[in-house]
Amino acid sequence: MTAQAVELVTLLFAAVLALAAVARWLVVPYPILLVLGGLVLGFIPGLPPLEPNPDVIFFIFLPPILWAAAYFTSFRDFKRNLRPIALLAFGLVIATTGVVAMVARAVVPGLPWPAAVALGAIVSPPDAVAAAAVLRRLKIPYRVLVILEGESLVNDATALVLYRTAVIAMVTGGFSVSDAATGFVVAAVGGVAIGLVIGWIALLALERLHDPLTEIAITLLAPYFAWSIAERVHTSAVLACVAGGLLLRRHMSRVVAPGTRLQARAVWDLLVFALNGMIFILIGLALRPLAEAVPGGELPTLILQGLIVSAAAIAIRLAWVPVATALPRLIPSVREVDPMPPWPSIALVAWTGMRGIVSLAAALALPLATVDGRPLPFRAELILLTFIVIVVTLVVQGLTLAPLIRRLRLPEDTHLEEEEALARERAATAALARLDSMPGVEDHHAVQDLREDYHDRRRAFAEFQAGAPRSSSLAEAAFKRARHETLAAERRALIELRDRGDISDEVLLTLEEELDREALRHGLAHVRPER
Repeated sequence: MTAQAVELVTLLFAAVLALAAVARWLVVPYPILLVLGGLVLGFIPGLPPLEPNPDVIFFIFLPPILWAAAYFTSFRDFKRNLRPIALLAFGLVIATTGVVAMVARAVVPGLPWPAAVALGAIVSPPDAVAAAAVLRRLKIPYRVLVILEGESLVNDATALVLYRTAVIAMVTGGFSVSDAATGFVVAAVGGVAIGLVIGWIALLALERLHDPLTEIAITLLAPYFAWSIAERVHTSAVLACVAGGLLLRRHMSRVVAPGTRLQARAVWDLLVFALNGMIFILIGLALRPLAEAVPGGELPTLILQGLIVSAAAIAIRLAWVPVATALPRLIPSVREVDPMPPWPSIALVAWTGMRGIVSLAAALALPLATVDGRPLPFRAELILLTFIVIVVTLVVQGLTLAPLIRRLRLPEDTHLEEEEALARERAATAALARLDSMPGVEDHHAVQDLREDYHDRRRAFAEFQAGAPRSSSLAEAAFKRARHETLAAERRALIELRDRGDISDEVLLTLEEELDREALRHGLAHVRPER
């Protein structure tokens, strides 16, 4: 990497940090502002044009992001919502590919069917990165979040199989439905198998190691191994990362120490934020070379065609989601187990379809020439149309999600809070049972205080489950304020001791970590200490 490239990456990351801060201040999903910021940066005089390598984009960015998205997905809830996720990730992707192909054929003169199908496959999958970055910042019903994130995790496998089939037809002129179907099954099964094997190997290594840095490094390397192996044997690298991340999450609580988990969470949070930020700003920066590749005078026409294709991609989702939600419930057994969800939730799922880095990378990966050496027809046009769909869905749908959620007045979803109360009550009960079974500790005052603390917790959360009113919001606010003030006083005292030279920074850091964990326990993790 040249010094100029290092400087450019540094500049871009600084831009990511600045734009993310502005987005938080404006209460706007940061991917949108990053794309728009990238658009502006791309036309700054003297800035070298950026032509992202699709292989680099796929390999550097997607493995850890998909792995992390799968890691933070509840496998239980993923299984419970497998039907709606499958109808979106498989059925809707195929339907979108077909509709977009037909619309593109109608509005782009001379566009052959293989190229139209390739465009449909490229823009058909909503993006896991965009979904996670936008949705987790908005208050939506948990089941809606599970369905949308589950869809974005596995829909790429369907889209990429359709994409590769269409590209083969573009390059060679041949097409086989049976080969496409076989390829999809092999890619899906093989990708899942590879991901499970890599996840299992990572778990074995984590179980035998006791060095936090090495353990964290293993979690960082695992997605890249899964991706690389899956790519080499021509299976779904996307599903490999999803399967590996789900497996690791299932067993991570048993194989590593609490301190390692805390450190790993901090490392992964920073990594995913950095990669997300760079991805979206790269999308914006890619416009300049794309626009320059289009013959003069055709750009306005292509923009109009891109807007029509974007409208088609949005419209098919708006039509598909209500139908796919209602049809299965015509079966009485399905309707009894899973009644029709409220219409605001259906509307939110139908409107949430942001496209992102997978679509851009797939478009950039289009081959340059056909098998007989001729330039690939419509390559530049397909890439620019893809870019327009990404920007339209990110900006239009992303910006309108928050107002839409407020307007829909989605029903309050408290079942996660109820599950948390149950878990805390059972955990306190288990802790008390363990204390009672430990000989020789019942006479110590500290142990008695600990026992009383667990009794208080168990009573509080048992009352919450029974529907009894908890302490008033004013009382809770007063307690939280008092706890914040006492923790801040402890922190100031420790800092004063360090500044006077009475204690070392090492002691300060150790005790400050204890205070931070206590703040986390009382919901004060994001409250800044007063100076």
